[in-house]
Amino acid sequence: MGITVEFIRNEVENQTYEISVHADDERLNDELTIEEIEFILNHCEIIEEYPSDTRGESCLVYGGTPENIPVHIVCGKNSQNHLFVITVYIPKMPKWLNPRVRNR
Repeated sequence: MGITVEFIRNEVENQTYEISVHADDERLNDELTIEEIEFILNHCEIIEEYPSDTRGESCLVYGGTPENIPVHIVCGKNSQNHLFVITVYIPKMPKWLNPRVRNR
């Protein structure tokens, strides 16, 4: 089964997700709380899918904090088939034209 918005929300609701050390460091660098990450995951949309990633299927989700700060979260699955937050960042130029569109 692929990663869907419903899967992500269910994992957050059941508190069965895991955050990587890298994602936790990045969220702290961007001054994002766990509560904000959970809010974003509960209101996210999948904007890119990586079904053939060598580390396993993953996707990029976009959402905003309650204060409407745009945030990207790369999600995968851990060995127990639960949501694994790989990284978290605030999308910025020059890599992103806007939170949904890459600058190619």
